[in-house]
This record gives sequence, structure tokens and C-alpha cells, in this order.
Amino acid sequence: MPSLWNKLANRKPPPPVDRGPAPLDDEAPVAPSIPARQEPGSPGWHASALPNIANGPDDLLATAAAAVPRRGWRERLSDSGFARGLSSLFARNPVLSDELLDELEITLLSADVGVNATAELIDDLRRRMHKREFADAAALREALRSRMVALLEPVAQPLDPGGRKPFVLLVVGVNGVGKTTTIGKLARRFQQEKRDVLLAAGDTFRAAAVAQLQEWGGRLGVPVCSQGQGADSASVIFDALQMADAHGKDVMIADTAGRLHTRSGLMDELAKVRRVLGKLDAEAPHEVLMVIDGTTGQNAINQVRQFIDAIGVTGLAVTKLDGTAKGGVVFALAREFALPIRYVGLGERAEDLRTFEARAFLDGLLPASA
Repeated sequence: MPSLWNKLANRKPPPPVDRGPAPLDDEAPVAPSIPARQEPGSPGWHASALPNIANGPDDLLATAAAAVPRRGWRERLSDSGFARGLSSLFARNPVLSDELLDELEITLLSADVGVNATAELIDDLRRRMHKREFADAAALREALRSRMVALLEPVAQPLDPGGRKPFVLLVVGVNGVGKTTTIGKLARRFQQEKRDVLLAAGDTFRAAAVAQLQEWGGRLGVPVCSQGQGADSASVIFDALQMADAHGKDVMIADTAGRLHTRSGLMDELAKVRRVLGKLDAEAPHEVLMVIDGTTGQNAINQVRQFIDAIGVTGLAVTKLDGTAKGGVVFALAREFALPIRYVGLGERAEDLRTFEARAFLDGLLPASA
């Protein structure tokens, strides 16, 4: 094992990729002006005016005639560092050998698949190779695909609001993971499912967070319950649930401060939010969705562990998986927590927030045919 880590330590980092201007995220400033909300059916309103929820609220949806065709999982993931690493590995090593498995181990660890998940995969493949179960490297590749799919399939569980009304969705996560953007994309998805949505601006800690969520709501035609920066987050979310119930909303999505998992005060506030919601609905929140940045690697494991202790995470959304060499964190999360992975972010457009599908995800990373 030491020699393996030496190999890993001596690997040269890949050249930086120019991705152009950075997209708007939770930390970016927003203009102070907030556009007036357009209600469906009001004069001048039509579906094509809704935003694309890409880099920011001003990226509007294209008309049907000019819409960019939706790219599949393989197109989105094939350019990622993880997918390129796997493809290159098997192209260079067409013959079965222990060296092939050593390189595969390095590739998986480099992609943040995690020590435990990697060890289980490699140990199983090595044992079967020595028992001559594989005719060639292609057979080993297929065995690897099967094991990786089996690891992910139990956690590929779509979010189902069921008959609960309003369905209370609490969105949590650390700073900079794309939480507000994810909320906008989720609101758009629920709208497409003909569900009436209300947003709660519970991130009263970060400057401009309330205005940013109000701008999303205004562009989507979704009401936002807010009290301004510095207000009590639990109070805002409590009021939002009362409003959602009074107005017959189908879904309430609550934003929260982008907590650092090392800040105990902010983590305690999450527990307070849960207690306050329980006064109105003993089952609320019905879903605590934690947003994870797919580029953060193994640090995501520590984040999830802390949030589970603070509020009890019930589902994950993993963003920024396109183009990163660290997409293997999905496997590490599945191995360590077995929490449902509800969504993955494969790009900046609204439709790039996908319901997680284990086999489609693997087909993008490691296609069945080379």
C-alpha cells in the first residue's frame, strides 16, 4: 500500500481547464433591484419567459424552436476527468495484470471514490482475476461496471412528495455548493409537474441571500416568504409554512444559511428550525435535502456526517459533476451513508439537474463498449 500511495503522490496534476466566466453561485453578489413577479395568466405572461436557471435568474429559457437539445448522461459525463481516466486506463492496459488493478486503484482513489469503497472493489476484482474468472481486461471492465452499479442502485431513489400538502423541503449545505441555484431548479421542476410552490428565504445570515432568492422567485412567478437579513431563520420558515398551508401550496422549499460544518451555533439553528416546524406539522420537514459540491471530494463525507448529527439528512443532491475529476464522491457517499441520492447536477441549465439514475450515471463514466 505505501508504494501505491507513492505512485499517487507523484502523479502530475492535470492542466487547468478554461471554463470561461464563473457561473453565479450562492456567494456571488446580486443587483439590489428585484423584478416584479409575474403570475401565470397575468397580462404579458407566457411559459417561454421563465428562466433557464443556469448561471443566474437572467438566463431565460429559450423558445421551443430555439431550444438547445438536451444532452444525455454520456455526453455530460464523458468529458469529466473521472470518465477520461477510466477510459484511458483500459485503453493502455488491454491485458489482465496486477499492474492494471494497481492503476485502477490509483484512478479510483484520485477520483475520490474513497478508501473503503475502492478497497472493496479492487479486492473483489483481484480475487476473481486470480481465480481466472476473467478472459481479458474487457471482462474485468464489465465486472467493475456491475459492481459499481450495484453500489449505486440502492441509493438511486427519486424524491416523491406523495400526498403530503404542503410538502416541506428543507435545503441545507455549506457555503458555495450552489444551494440557491439548486432551489431555483427544484422550483422549476415542481412547476413542470403542475405543483404550486412557495419559497422560504431562511438564509438570513448571508448578505444579499434574501434578495437573491426573491429574484429567483420573481422570475419564476413563485412567491417568496422573507423577513430580510438578520431575521430569525426559524421564524421565517415557520411563517412560510403557515402561508403555504393557508394558500393551499403543494410544495414549500426552505433555504437555510450556508453553514460551515464546524460552526456549532449555525448547526444548532438547524435543529431549532426542525423543532419549530414540528409545532405546525409533526412530520415536517418531510425531506432534508443536503446539497453537496461534487468537486469537494472526501471533505463531503465529513460535511454529511455533521449535518446528519445536527438535523438528520434524508436525501442528497450532488452538484457540479460535469467536467470534474472528483465525481467518484458519489460512490463514497453511497458506501458510507446509504442515503438516497435524489439529484445530480450535470451542467448549468435548468434541465441539467437530473433525477439520479445509477445505470445511466455509470454509462456516462464507463460505457459498456470501449
